[in-house]
Amino acid sequence: MKRHALVQTLVDLRGNPRGCVYTEPLWGIPYNLFAPYASVFMIALGLGDRQIGLIVSLSWACQVVFALLSGAITDKLGRRLTTFLFDILSWGLFALISALARDFWWFLAAGLVNSAWRVTQNSWSCLLVEDANPAELVGIYTWIYIANILVGFAAPLAGALIGRYQLVPTVRGLYLFAAAMFSVKAAVTFLATRETGRGRVRRAETRGSSLLAILGGYGSLLREMTRNPDTLKAAAILIVISVTSMISGNFWGILAVEKLGLPAADVAIFPFIKSAVTILLFFTLTQRLGRRPFRLPLAFGFVLFAASQLLYALAPARGYALLAAGAALEAAGLAVANPLVDRLVALSVNPAERARIQSLLYVGVILVSSPFGWIAGELSHLDRSLPFALNLGLYALGAVLALAAGRERPAALPGPRRAS
Repeated sequence: MKRHALVQTLVDLRGNPRGCVYTEPLWGIPYNLFAPYASVFMIALGLGDRQIGLIVSLSWACQVVFALLSGAITDKLGRRLTTFLFDILSWGLFALISALARDFWWFLAAGLVNSAWRVTQNSWSCLLVEDANPAELVGIYTWIYIANILVGFAAPLAGALIGRYQLVPTVRGLYLFAAAMFSVKAAVTFLATRETGRGRVRRAETRGSSLLAILGGYGSLLREMTRNPDTLKAAAILIVISVTSMISGNFWGILAVEKLGLPAADVAIFPFIKSAVTILLFFTLTQRLGRRPFRLPLAFGFVLFAASQLLYALAPARGYALLAAGAALEAAGLAVANPLVDRLVALSVNPAERARIQSLLYVGVILVSSPFGWIAGELSHLDRSLPFALNLGLYALGAVLALAAGRERPAALPGPRRAS
């Protein structure tokens, strides 16, 4: 019996792609248990919509610094060691602070510490793709998403625990569990990978150079990026994905619990729906789309995202049906668009300077995205559906950008990105 192409891709993984993909559930399991309740947890401890929006924007502003330094740190320390150190800092320590949080200042500290994930985003992306076969990138990225989506099936467990032990103590426990699991994941990934070929070269080239000296070469790279239309188009799409993910991740739970009146325990239903739909589409549709030009599939994915936000914005009190339909459409958008966006970014930068170019790319994305946390907080303070109306408009813009960014010739692409 012939194996499904995705299954064959997983079996055939070797080297760093195998070490990165196989260990991803160790991050995804704890993250998907606490993430749907993060903003509701803040509300339960007395924070308001505006304070949550402010934390989001300040932490994103801090991410500018880490993103700017990420390329230099990744080149100086190497992809593997950087990923290990900053996974411990940005995820393990963040989860520990969140578990102990009592008020606004604790959550602000956690948000600022978590900002360091921009460093490991860069180093981990390099570790994943630099020694990988370009033809396997869509399959590799798809398995990264599958690894994190499969664990979404565990979300009802968090809902059941909240129903039994109440929200605040349960989420504190989930954060403590996450702190341990994030640290284990960092260690296992370190042991299961090796420094990339390009990483060894850059580490040798930067030996004896300070971070400031390495940063000094960013001017020429910035000029190179601004003259590369493929990189600019990828950056614009990343901004849309970044802002909309920030808004959904921080304000969906508030909408469901505070405006629509859902019990907190029921919030876990919707990650389960998203996981089921996304997995189904990954195994039936995503691989086929990955062999086609970007243009129409990427635009279609953004249309699905936009439709989901419309349903969220229009949902009535206890509107389970519309929320479930919105979750299904959002999952479909993720399955269609996100692997293509990751591949687009990976293939739109010069592989010889991947770490530093990605560093500048993320800085630009964060600078544009960071005010939207505060903007969404102000909108949510007025009406908790308004952040999703904003998302609707941004996804419509994303569809237009996708039509432009998808006009690429695969033969001309150079050779061989987590999240949020």
